[in-house]
Amino acid sequence: MRAGRSAAAVFVAGGAIIAASTVSAHRLDECLQAARIAVEPERIELEMSLTPGVDVADAIIGEIDRDGDRSFSTREQQAFATRVLASLDLNHDSRPVDLAGGPATFPDVDALRRGEGTIHLRSTAAVPAQVEGQHQVSFRNRYRPDVSVYLANALVPESNRIAVTAQRRDPSQRALTIDYVMRGAQPASMSTWLLSGVAVALVLAALLVRR
Repeated sequence: MRAGRSAAAVFVAGGAIIAASTVSAHRLDECLQAARIAVEPERIELEMSLTPGVDVADAIIGEIDRDGDRSFSTREQQAFATRVLASLDLNHDSRPVDLAGGPATFPDVDALRRGEGTIHLRSTAAVPAQVEGQHQVSFRNRYRPDVSVYLANALVPESNRIAVTAQRRDPSQRALTIDYVMRGAQPASMSTWLLSGVAVALVLAALLVRR
């Protein structure tokens, strides 16, 4: 997933308002988990961010720092990302799809203990060739419900062939269903054809002049 997309945090209408209200209620004894899902013609992209509050930070740190040396090795980071992804259910048109791990960033231990650090995980799932018409993606987060609050939103697709038509969440926002329409390939516009014709005419004229 492109890093710029994460920075932009462009939600389909309504998601940003829900996110803002829930973030404002984030408490010290909760880990805020935010999932952002982008549907594209050939793939589904997922961004996960986990922000532990001060009171639960040690529990999350302990899951990552298995050797207790107060740092997160590359192996520990990869193992944690794998565990989190294994706790996520993703379906496309009612069929499970596999999430492949991608880039991940981790703050240092002290930042997490202060409640100031956020873990970012990215992953991608390939989807079969899609026909035009209605489709659906469903997502569920099963990671650490004992200490977590959740957000889930669809991102605006990069492709103009995908149009998100609805989002439905359960009350806890652990689960999200995205309805969307897959459009056919857009034909070239008349202006494009005209420009192509002009370019060909100019090339032919140049060849004639050279002769």
